[in-house]
Amino acid sequence: MRRLDPAISVLQRAVRAVPWGRNRDLLHGRQLGHPLHPALVQLPMGAWLSAALLDAVPGTRKSARLLVGAGLLAAVPAAVSGSVDWAEQHAQQMRTGLVHAVANAAAVGLYAGSWVARGRHRYGWGRALGYAGLSLASAGAMLGGHLAFRQAAGANKTEPVPHLLEPEWQAVGAVAEFPVGEAVRRELGEVPVLVVRDSGGDIHALADRCSHFSGPLSEGRLVDGCVECPWHGSVFRLTDGWNVRGPATAPQPSFETRVSAGGVVELRLPGAG
Repeated sequence: MRRLDPAISVLQRAVRAVPWGRNRDLLHGRQLGHPLHPALVQLPMGAWLSAALLDAVPGTRKSARLLVGAGLLAAVPAAVSGSVDWAEQHAQQMRTGLVHAVANAAAVGLYAGSWVARGRHRYGWGRALGYAGLSLASAGAMLGGHLAFRQAAGANKTEPVPHLLEPEWQAVGAVAEFPVGEAVRRELGEVPVLVVRDSGGDIHALADRCSHFSGPLSEGRLVDGCVECPWHGSVFRLTDGWNVRGPATAPQPSFETRVSAGGVVELRLPGAG
């Protein structure tokens, strides 16, 4: 599928260039806490499946056409949100995502033809185009499931962190090892951790791998009490890990911190174990 990469590069730049502003986070689903696209997809798929069922029932031609049209309208925001997510994925996911999008675009074209045919009272042709559209939309949905579950697009990459740590306090180094205003990477067992000491002496610690695509936050910029992921620009608050800006839809696990009597920084993750 590497032959798709030149087209992917052009499309990715085009999608990123759209001036969505703050609405970009809304399209990612940051306020929702997980990607918005899978939820929006239920609307056109539900409408088209219902239309297919009505096509098998006599006397429901108007209702079936109404549902086909509703599915076409609902497909627009679903496609927009999906494209915004797609532009922030890695190469393998974008290859699958492009085929997914092509299948769905073809389904939309077939349903548009079905809607027009029904309006011209060519009901047999309209039903045939509708069933063909449903077949393609179903194939696209299968690829979407592969993208989400096999390739983990949109999944919270920090979900395993609490299950990889013990619930007790763990030492990560002396206070002097953490220069003020600098990102320092430490490891607690299998979990990399970002540690930052601010100008007031407070110490903050977050899981180092970004919840969006596991980018190394310790290599990102520290700005206004936040850290920006160097890979896709997600921004997390150092005090509590909250995702201030997407594309990340999940916050970072945030550690409790303390300094022992011997001047050693210790961390503990609430809910670990």
